[in-house]
Amino acid sequence: MLDENALRQVMATVLEVPADTVGPDTDMDTVENWDSLRHLTLVLSLEQEFGVHIDDEDAGSITSYPLIKLVLEDLLRAHV
Repeated sequence: MLDENALRQVMATVLEVPADTVGPDTDMDTVENWDSLRHLTLVLSLEQEFGVHIDDEDAGSITSYPLIKLVLEDLLRAHV
């Protein structure tokens, strides 16, 4: 099961925004700091935090909180 608080915290840390502002409306268009370098850092941080491997195709497409949540839930479900 995905710990959404941990997800929000990872995103907040990498994107340098308050954790309470991370949610369903958070995406590359709404977070000024979310550039390509931070995106790569975010993918690596998510892999480390949740113990999963995000393949390149998914890594390129997870550009919002809802998409990240969906991919992580699928990966964690597959790990069980």
